[in-house]
Amino acid sequence: MIFIAVKFPVRPDKVEEWERVTAEFTAAVRAEPGNVFFEWSRSLEEENTWVLLESFRDGAAGEAHVAEPHFQKAIDEMSHLVTDTPKIINVEVPQDDWGAMGEVAPRS
Repeated sequence: MIFIAVKFPVRPDKVEEWERVTAEFTAAVRAEPGNVFFEWSRSLEEENTWVLLESFRDGAAGEAHVAEPHFQKAIDEMSHLVTDTPKIINVEVPQDDWGAMGEVAPRS
């Protein structure tokens, strides 16, 4: 499985446009056959920074993802909305999806 984490520093005056662009992009990516998950969070420490956690079944699915027209469109639009180049972590991990965390479990 390919796992990717990206931090996007968004221009404060473009937050509403960012949310529109990422909502459209998210819906399209989640419909891709090789997508495992695609989830956004907003940083608690870095104002106007969004964090994307995404995963694809394998390298072929990742390559197909970046070839999609909706990927190219989103990258173009996002480039006008960020304050700096996003930071990324991209790794291959030996699992197929989220695993259970051993240290925390519900208690009664």
